[in-house]
Amino acid sequence: MDSGLPSWIGCEKLRRMAKHQLNSRAAGVVAVAVMCSRVLGLAREMIFASLFGSTLMGIFLVAFRAPNLLRDLFAEGALSTAFITVFSKRIEQEGDASAWKLASKVATLALLVLTICVALGIIFARPLIGVLAWGFDPESKEITIWLTQVMFPFILLVSLAALVMGMLNSKDVFGVPAMASSFFNMGSIAGGLLIGWMLDPSFGERALTGLAIGTLVGGFLQLAVQLPSLSKLGFRFRFDFGWGDPGVRQVLILMVPAVIAASAVQVNVMVNGIFASVLGPSAVAWLNMAFRLMQLPLGLFGVAVATVTLPVVSRIAATAGQEGLFGETLGKAMRLAIFLTLPSTVGLAVLAHPIIALIYGRGKYLPEDTLATAEALQFYALGLMAYSCIKVLSPAFYAINRKWTPMLVSFGSIGLNLILNAVLTFHLGMEHRGLALSTAIAATANFLTLYVVMWKHTGRMDTRIFVFSFTKCLVASVALAAGAWAALHFGAYWLYDAALPIRIVALGVAIGIPAALYFLACLVLRVDETKAFLAAVRRKLARGR
Repeated sequence: MDSGLPSWIGCEKLRRMAKHQLNSRAAGVVAVAVMCSRVLGLAREMIFASLFGSTLMGIFLVAFRAPNLLRDLFAEGALSTAFITVFSKRIEQEGDASAWKLASKVATLALLVLTICVALGIIFARPLIGVLAWGFDPESKEITIWLTQVMFPFILLVSLAALVMGMLNSKDVFGVPAMASSFFNMGSIAGGLLIGWMLDPSFGERALTGLAIGTLVGGFLQLAVQLPSLSKLGFRFRFDFGWGDPGVRQVLILMVPAVIAASAVQVNVMVNGIFASVLGPSAVAWLNMAFRLMQLPLGLFGVAVATVTLPVVSRIAATAGQEGLFGETLGKAMRLAIFLTLPSTVGLAVLAHPIIALIYGRGKYLPEDTLATAEALQFYALGLMAYSCIKVLSPAFYAINRKWTPMLVSFGSIGLNLILNAVLTFHLGMEHRGLALSTAIAATANFLTLYVVMWKHTGRMDTRIFVFSFTKCLVASVALAAGAWAALHFGAYWLYDAALPIRIVALGVAIGIPAALYFLACLVLRVDETKAFLAAVRRKLARGR
């Protein structure tokens, strides 16, 4: 790209841009918004689990899996990643007007294709559920088929919402699109409860239809809440069938490998669901509840860092000769993700049972359900750091036009997960625990492979700094683990008290004190990310004054 500036000035401009955009403030805005979404998502599942119990929730979750998987593959996976990559480059190289035209063309194509997908999903729901609910009895399968047909339009709504999110993120608007998921959860909770109660006040099988309709209400709100912000930026949607645009072709080309690569974790979760259906609907619910809770720190930290990183590295990649800055930026993002998610891994592993008991252990969700869910959470948490780094690394391959690499790596990850499922679950008798462990192992193998390939391409990922930073964070986590263990063993009386407020305060203390110990240990060990965090807090306080 010829900017009319000397090369060293262009390089310095990009370096300042990366430093400015990939910072704690931008990631913090997304983190707070995603935190709200994850908390509401937990509240949604907590309410539904207590009203319906593990068996009916297992049926609903399998029914939602088909449109939800398509959301991860197309909306929040392939379509979002490919579109942001191409759209960001179009802004950098040709300006806003050209980028808006590209957005209308992609949105028109998505609207047509996804409408067809919805129709096909409704028509072929029976054979689809025959695979996803392989182990269900005939009656449960029939209920699952009906719920799937009701919820399939969700994929259209959420895909359009993902396109809008991509446009906003590429224009450095992060807060509103990150908050959009909160509106999905609010709509699905309110709509699901109201319609479910109208259909069946006792919240039996008939009330599940209310949950399905509430899901559509939430999807509509997720799209609608972002449109005013997009309008303020100057975008006006017009049907545009000019799909010969090179940008449209590039988005489609990037999507082909990204369909699998960007959502390998979700594909593995789907495979786990098929295996879990053999163990019964309750096992499906246990795994889903545990994975949902594990996604709280993943969304709070991993997704936040990745969301801020992708537009930055896409713009850097659009400028020739910046491979070093590209790798440096990725390395910094992954170190930040590790610094934030490692304590979550340790905390979830040690405090899994009191956390699950507080969130889900009430109503029709029985004590044995709580124990089984906590066991799954402990094994899922082992892959949390890998999940977070994959969120950063995988989209970056599309920015450097290495679109096939994540797909091939993901094929290996899915294959490894299948083998581990069979071995751990059935041959070693770990049942649902084996399914969670296999997902964590496969994700870790996926991340390590992607890291090595990216390191070879960029020639600079600051690997020595990455390993050194990880080691120091690991040492600091020992203090966190000791604090969490002490809270669990000496504070059990309060953690399992019959009074809910006491349990909430006790768990807050059990999490807060070990987290503070981790942070202090990082300060003593001089972890760079700790200093960056403190600097961001000081800037925030200074702006407040």
